[in-house]
Amino acid sequence: MNKEKQKLSVLIITLNEELHIQSLLEDLDFADEIIVVDSFSNDKTVSIIEGFQNVKLIQNKFVNYTSQRNFALDQAKYSWILFLDADERLTPDLKSEILSKINDSNPASAYLIYRIFMFKNVKLNFSGWQTDKIFRLFNKSKCRYAEERFVHEKLNVDGTIAVLKHKLIHYSYADYADYKLKMKNYGILKAQEKQKKGQKSSFLLMAFHPLYSFLYRFLIRLGFLDGIKGIIICYLNAYSIFIRYKELRRLTSSRI
Repeated sequence: MNKEKQKLSVLIITLNEELHIQSLLEDLDFADEIIVVDSFSNDKTVSIIEGFQNVKLIQNKFVNYTSQRNFALDQAKYSWILFLDADERLTPDLKSEILSKINDSNPASAYLIYRIFMFKNVKLNFSGWQTDKIFRLFNKSKCRYAEERFVHEKLNVDGTIAVLKHKLIHYSYADYADYKLKMKNYGILKAQEKQKKGQKSSFLLMAFHPLYSFLYRFLIRLGFLDGIKGIIICYLNAYSIFIRYKELRRLTSSRI
């Protein structure tokens, strides 16, 4: 007896992604369902999405990344989920591997995928990103994002975990201002997460944790080998940590 072919739902969450969304949607011909959950973009993102008849667009207010991802999961028709960011791209080999894995006789519950970090259109080789991997493919009946995380989401997995051989291409850094704003927003959400856990900021954390992060990425994780690109990325990741503690201090002080 032939096993029934597994169907795949591709989920994407967006906010002002006019730079990336068209290229991604044009490359999802292997998906059985494509759903974009948009956080009320005010650029051309929505009009671009509406130009794809095979894409279902849902607008939902953004609270944090975890709640938005779990909302998207609840909209999916099929059990197998491929969750993508608008600035990620798949290679033909990765597409084939994804379809092969979900149709295995004994698939894992979730798959980690390594990512290639692109600084504009040039690969970043070091700076802490050389081992970057993330859950992107999983069976939603066995997985859910942990509610306590607001950013840098954690996927709780019931069952086995495996790693795909082929990599995603991650066009995360378009320009300095865009990436700095992204890092600032990550820092603010991380502060809210820490506040909810009852944690507090301090001058020492605000001063030394960002410094440690920069030196660790730049020296230990070989960011200096990326040249000026490494300096920029290591600095902006440290900046996000500074914003985390600055915002946490503001949040906790306002409660007194």
